[in-house]
Parts: sequence; structure tokens; C-alpha cells
Amino acid sequence: MGLFGKGKGGGLMNVIRCDETEYLVWKWRPLGQEVNSTSRENAIRYGSSLRVKDGEVAVFVYKQKNGPCQDFIVGPYDDTIKTANFPVLSSIVGMAFGGESPFQAEVYYLNLQGSNQVRFAVPYFDVADPRLPDYPVPVAVRGTLTFALEDYKNFIKLNRLIDFSLDAFKRQIKDVLVRKIKGLVTNVPSDLGMPVVQMERKIDEISDFLEKNLKDRIDEFGVKMKHLDIGAIEIDKESEAYLQVKGLTGDITAKTMHAQADLNIQNLKDTQALNMENMKETMRIQREEGQYAQHLQTQQNNMGAFSAGLQADVLKTTAQNLGKMGNMNMGSGGNNSMNPAGMMTGMMMGSALGNQMAGMMNNMGQQMQNAMNTPPPMPNIKYMLSVNGQQMGPYEMVQLQQMAQMGQLTKETYVWKQGMVQWELAGNVQELSSLFAPTCPPPPTPGDMGTPPPPPAQ
Repeated sequence: MGLFGKGKGGGLMNVIRCDETEYLVWKWRPLGQEVNSTSRENAIRYGSSLRVKDGEVAVFVYKQKNGPCQDFIVGPYDDTIKTANFPVLSSIVGMAFGGESPFQAEVYYLNLQGSNQVRFAVPYFDVADPRLPDYPVPVAVRGTLTFALEDYKNFIKLNRLIDFSLDAFKRQIKDVLVRKIKGLVTNVPSDLGMPVVQMERKIDEISDFLEKNLKDRIDEFGVKMKHLDIGAIEIDKESEAYLQVKGLTGDITAKTMHAQADLNIQNLKDTQALNMENMKETMRIQREEGQYAQHLQTQQNNMGAFSAGLQADVLKTTAQNLGKMGNMNMGSGGNNSMNPAGMMTGMMMGSALGNQMAGMMNNMGQQMQNAMNTPPPMPNIKYMLSVNGQQMGPYEMVQLQQMAQMGQLTKETYVWKQGMVQWELAGNVQELSSLFAPTCPPPPTPGDMGTPPPPPAQ
């Protein structure tokens, strides 16, 4: 079957389709019709076959008194031109012509699936290091921009379809790229803090920077930038400016590194001095706290002894007074006569006081014994650790034990405490040797001891 046939009402029945492989915008024309050759170039029969592949969109443009109108057919589509998919066409043709009348329409195919590339090259231009603005270095840039057509309605608003040329479209984009990239790369050293002599090794970083700043500008063409790849950044290494900048930059870098090294050493010294002062202050506080605790214990012991002596004197005086009650005249006669009732009362009260005094003395003795048996508080020993060249701590014994169990403290770790002449390996410090003592394995279970041999046969 041919690409077109004869309709009932005269004229040609068309098969409208796009067989191009690489295109962005392609205008359909009947077979044998050249551009602007006849008036039949845009005459289409209502009922012609329309084929639109996946990833394409067919645009029917009708010239009306109130301006061009458009129908958009997004693929995949394969049907005759007589369906409700053509709202504009339906209002133009209607039923008055019996569905056979030709109508004027320009048909364009837009490629939504393909990617288009624009290769660009920016010739040598001057780029200055912000530290050396008087020595601009010649730099050239080469790369590729990849874009695609997604928002076809916006694209049609921004671009003429009737005389669209992909090559001319790419040249427009290329001109903008060259101008914008030149301006952006000129400011790369200051915007990215990058020396000119290192730009060749920072292509990925510069590509991301350019892509971010060019996106909005490419959108103005009605296409979407997929990615921007910088193929090469070339520096004219034979130029006098490059040689001067390289030498001056090397001197600046060396001085900066030396200054940074000196600063690191000074910071380390300051840190060590501060740690030493902190250690001394900590030891002083611990020593004063220990002395205060001992002084408080001595005061408590002295207070207990004084209280016991005072109570003993009171009891002694009381006992003496009670003993005299036997000689008291209870109204029975002479002044020196014995008073049995007084004697009995004195004996009873003296016995009670004696028991009280004995109990008090026992309690006081027990308290003094407990005080004598109470050991003084253990000294709070703290060690500093050296890990990867940095001082850490101080840590108490409990913390050191936990760190040893977790493997953070080993025999090969350098340690130091107040009173030590220099740093020492933890394995050589007798006070810390118990932290690295091997643990005893658990006793074997009955299943680990093996199965006993069977008893001898009877």
C-alpha cells in the first residue's frame, strides 16, 4: 500500500508519520512536495492516517483569524484523523463537510526521547589568582553540553517551528555557553578558593559549579540541560605569567605550611602545659581533701574522748554524793548515826549508775575501736594517657580498668601521673599490672570432658 490514496470526495488520503532517526523538530510534508512548493503542502484530508511513535509528539498548527491554534498528539498513537483527540480540528471541520473536506494544517514532529549535544571550546582567556591579581594566566576550556526536549508546549512558545534548524539552534546555545563559561571560569579561583595552577586537577568540581550556574540560562531556550561535562581545562604552561605564578604560589604554600606546623606545635605545647596545670591543681585539691578528712576524723575522736571523760566525772561525783546518803539523818536520832534506809537507797542508785557508766564506757571503747580499725581513705590516683600523640585524661583506676577491658588501654599505651619523671608504658607500671592480668578460663562443662568409655561386657 502506498503512503497515500484517493478519498471519496477527491484529493489524497495521507499517512502522516516521521521516519527520521536524529532530529529535534521535523516538519511533515506529503510525498514529493518541497518546501513552499504548492498550496497543497499543508492540505490534509480529514480521515488520513496518523502515526506517532513513543517518545514523539505531533503538533498540528492551524492558521486562524484569531491566531494559530494547535492540537498535540502524544505517542504512541496510530489512528485516523477523526477522533476526539483533535478538539481544535473538530471545531474547524465539523460535520458540514461530511468528514472528507481537506483542511490546512502544518504538522510537526518533536523528539522528546533523544538527547542532543553541543560541543564547545573556549579559547585562551586570562584567569587571575586572587592572591596574585597582577599575574593573569591564560586558560582554555573544552566540554560538552547535553540537553533534551521535555516541555514541548513551552518550547513551541519560545521557538519558531516553520523554519526551525537544529544546527542554528545549537549555535545559539553554543554562543551563550562560551560567553557564560568564560565569565564563570574567570571567577573560579575566588568563588571556589582554588589556585589557578590547580584548576586542571579540579575538573569535576568546576563542572558541577558551571552546571549549577548555567541551568537557568539553558532553560530559557525551552530545553532541559541534562548535564555539563568539562573535557579539559588547559593552562598555557609556557607563558611567563604561569611560571611566575607557579613560583610565587609555591613560596606562599610553603610559608603557609610552615606557619601551620609552627602553630600546631605551639598548640600542642600549650595543651601540655594546661594539662600539667590541671593535673597539679587536681592533685592539690585531692591532697587538701584527704588532709581535711583526717583532721575531721581526729576532731571526732577527740570530741568522743572529751564527752566520755565529762560523763565519767559526772557519774563519779554523783556516786560520791549518793554514798554519803548512808550517813544522812533521816530523822531517826543523832547526827552521826547510821541510816539504813539511806544506805539502801545509795547502794541501789550507785549500782544503777555503775551499770550506766559501764555501758557508756563499753560504747565509747567500741566507738574508739571502730575508729581505729577504719582505714584512711584511699588516695585518688589518676593517670594521663597518650593516644595517637595526643594527651587524654586524667582517668581514675575504675575508668582505667574499664578501658583495659574494652581494649582502649593496653600494655603498650604510654601513661603518666603526678610524681613520675617521664611517660612510661602501662605494662611497665606495677600499679597498673593487675589491669592486664589474664582471666581464668571457665571450668569445662561435663559435655566438654568427653563421653566416658562403656562398661566392660558381663
